[in-house]
Amino acid sequence: MVIATTERLILRHWQNSDQEPFSRMNADSRVMEFMPSLLSRDESDALIDHIESHFRERGFGLCAAELRQDHSFVGFIGLAVPRFQAIFTPCVEIGWRLSAEYWGQGLATEGAREIVRCAFGNLELKDLVSFTVPGNWRSRRVMEKLGMSHNPADDFDHPNLPQGHPLRRHVLYRLRRSQFESAPF
Repeated sequence: MVIATTERLILRHWQNSDQEPFSRMNADSRVMEFMPSLLSRDESDALIDHIESHFRERGFGLCAAELRQDHSFVGFIGLAVPRFQAIFTPCVEIGWRLSAEYWGQGLATEGAREIVRCAFGNLELKDLVSFTVPGNWRSRRVMEKLGMSHNPADDFDHPNLPQGHPLRRHVLYRLRRSQFESAPF
């Protein structure tokens, strides 16, 4: 089922045909550079099951993203409720993960803008967060293009990663509905 479309993307529920390209993507060290580990095929398939369960429980989730032009699977873009406790939870996170071959084309920003429109429009959410490690400049740039703001006082240590882990420190970005409504795009 299609959730949203953009000029170049279809954002939809997951299909069995997504399993193989999603697994390939999650086993790519470039894509997973800022994640704790690569995922096996079983772990990748379990993540799809979890995402679809999130859709059923919450009415929204991380959408499978495909190109409108040729229906190639490119990754995911969407919303999720983080499963950990932090000073800013409970919250709704906007996130994305694209196969490396689709980086640098503006697809993450294009899809994320449409997801933000859905979040603040259809879902009537008041705000969104997004977070990553400080060195993930590609994702941070998408956050900035969405109009999200970063306050260093909000940065946090990810509670699911052990003390001393190189990816433990995270930067937090926020977007309020009023910020998005006044954004010049």
